[in-house]
Amino acid sequence: MTPKNIYFIGIGGIGMSALARYFRFNGHPVAGYDRTPSPLTGELEAEGIGIHYDDDIEKIPTEFLSKADTTVVYTPAVPDDHEELNYFRDNGFEVIKRSRSLGLVARGKYVMAVAGTHGKTTTTTMTAHLNRTVTGGGSAFLGGISKNFGSNLVLGKGRRLAVEADEFDRSFLQLFPDAAVITSADADHLDIYGTHEALGQAFTEFVSQIKPGGALVQKQGIDLPLRNPDIRVYGYAYDIPCDFYAKNLALLEGGYYRFDLVCPDRVVEGATVGIPGWVNVENAVAASALVWCAGRADDGDTSTMDSEKLKAGLASFAGVKRRFDFYINTPQVVYMDDYAHHPAELEAALTSLRKMFPGREITALFQPHLYTRTRDFAAGFSQALSLADRALLLPIYPAREEPIPGIDSGLILQHITCNKALLQKDDIYPYVEIQPMDVLVTFGAGDIDRFCEGIAQRLHKRYGI
Repeated sequence: MTPKNIYFIGIGGIGMSALARYFRFNGHPVAGYDRTPSPLTGELEAEGIGIHYDDDIEKIPTEFLSKADTTVVYTPAVPDDHEELNYFRDNGFEVIKRSRSLGLVARGKYVMAVAGTHGKTTTTTMTAHLNRTVTGGGSAFLGGISKNFGSNLVLGKGRRLAVEADEFDRSFLQLFPDAAVITSADADHLDIYGTHEALGQAFTEFVSQIKPGGALVQKQGIDLPLRNPDIRVYGYAYDIPCDFYAKNLALLEGGYYRFDLVCPDRVVEGATVGIPGWVNVENAVAASALVWCAGRADDGDTSTMDSEKLKAGLASFAGVKRRFDFYINTPQVVYMDDYAHHPAELEAALTSLRKMFPGREITALFQPHLYTRTRDFAAGFSQALSLADRALLLPIYPAREEPIPGIDSGLILQHITCNKALLQKDDIYPYVEIQPMDVLVTFGAGDIDRFCEGIAQRLHKRYGI
């Protein structure tokens, strides 16, 4: 894109903020609007990006009001009646979605895309970290804050670009990857797609856009029609023998794993991941497969991926904020926070915690995200949360949606089979201070993360750790 100024509507979103940082790094003046301040918008402002929080044309900086010099990037989460967005549209500005902007940035790169209804943020971030460890370079646009890089944007030498390919609003169809992973294709975003079948069709279209000679790495068990005869197709799994999988798994203290990573041309023995949980072993297999494919593209029939550097990268991976994010991990008490907001994600996290902490009591505090998702998957949420010993629910976080009559957290609560209760946000800290706590995990994609530090502080004080 050639215009000098880039204005973001919804700049505080995780994907939008990464693009804002990218354009500012490349010399573009950047400013934007978001609905509410957050730690992420605070970081952007500290980096010199002007942000305001009222939908008010008068607050748009003057230099961004020239349509000849300004491109406007917006997130589809912004409502159609947004005053600023309609001002730019009505006055002939170039106005593009975030996904379109990312697609333009990706041109000319070796694009390593991670798609899936869950698991993609950690896998993309791990791919970026492995690229840096194995090659010394690589860039990335991430859907979370990498603890290794301290950012959702990674800038490095070379053509490799790891990107999170988001299926929401069909955004991933703006990407034409060289290599791609599909971690999952469960029903989600039915407010956008209508049916699970329609979602699957979008994933099939995404696969059709992988460049000739490229590669697809797909989780075993995903059943999608693959209409791209010009690519190589590989399978990956946690521990089921296929092209890429883990074998000889051993659970270590604290929930970490040691394993041998099987690839088509080698076995990487004695690998460990720097964060705990079996689900992160599975993510590590997927990320390693993507890096292996990139190495094969560099060298034809044999991957140039260095096994020892790969092992070092896996071991030094520090994780992603809000993805299996441990605040406390002690014999007295454990506290973890996770972004999970789909039944399959909750089930994966809770089953992983069961393996990591056998015999301990798990309390799950969940904030449902969106009325439509609660309506569509209430039974699945109930079933997944019943894997805990105690399930606590907050009211639904609405995000972009208006309330739907009859849809509330009680729809989930009524079918949970373990001990259960409905809390308000004001109840969280008193509950943590008084009730028995062994292993506590908070889940949700809304604003529950704003309580994490406070919860951790209270647990530290209560248990003297």
